Amino acid sequence: MADTGNIMFLGAGRMASALAGGLVKSGLKEKICAYDVSGEAVKAFSKSTGVETVGSDAPKHFASGADIIVLAVKPQYLREALAPLTGVLSGKLIVSIVAGVTLEALCVYTGAERIVRVMPNTPAQVGEGASAYAVSAGVSEDDCAAVETILGAIGYFCRVPEKLMDAVTGLSGSGPAYVFNFIQALADGGVHCGLPRDEALKLAAQTVMGA
Repeated sequence: MADTGNIMFLGAGRMASALAGGLVKSGLKEKICAYDVSGEAVKAFSKSTGVETVGSDAPKHFASGADIIVLAVKPQYLREALAPLTGVLSGKLIVSIVAGVTLEALCVYTGAERIVRVMPNTPAQVGEGASAYAVSAGVSEDDCAAVETILGAIGYFCRVPEKLMDAVTGLSGSGPAYVFNFIQALADGGVHCGLPRDEALKLAAQTVMGA
């Protein structure tokens, strides 16, 4: 397992909690902190991971001491979320799970040269994620090893050229929703044939899991 150094999550939602939870299970709890403008998100993050959260008056201080900054906010809030960290990101390894934001844009927004763009998926919340990542020119093999330590804590991962990230988004990023619809369709078929709804759903879900 590669050394990740200290990790700060900018954003403390479900995917951040999944990533942090995997790292906690890997024994890296003391290296992690998180910041979010939402008090509810911070409380939920702390409850699920046991990880320290950063007060609204100190994100820049904690970011200064971090080796990796994980961007885990919604795309429309990214630039606003980065504003308190102005001037401290240029030398950091930036790992972004912000959907749809390119490496080029991330370099502009953060002022950093070491950028990793990741597309995880929701099964990461139960340690069975499928993630792909792409890197900017400034990223070293040691940086990749650190990122793979993070992603390996939540499931399978692979490295792809950035031009393939849209394909990853459609396949594994969006794939769970299609699987849920398939399970629902199987259950609907069972109900149509006379099965009780709860049993039809359990049979369908178990069938997919077993397959």
